[in-house]
Amino acid sequence: MAHYALHRFHILPRQFLELPREERAFLYASIELRVEEEKATANK
Repeated sequence: MAHYALHRFHILPRQFLELPREERAFLYASIELRVEEEKATANK
């Protein structure tokens, strides 16, 4: 997740890990949705 956050959102791993739990959870969910969308698009 930290790797994806770095490349897509330009958030350093240290910054990602320092986020409050709720914000990290939001990013996890956002990243999962984005990855699912990218997979669906790639399969078309």
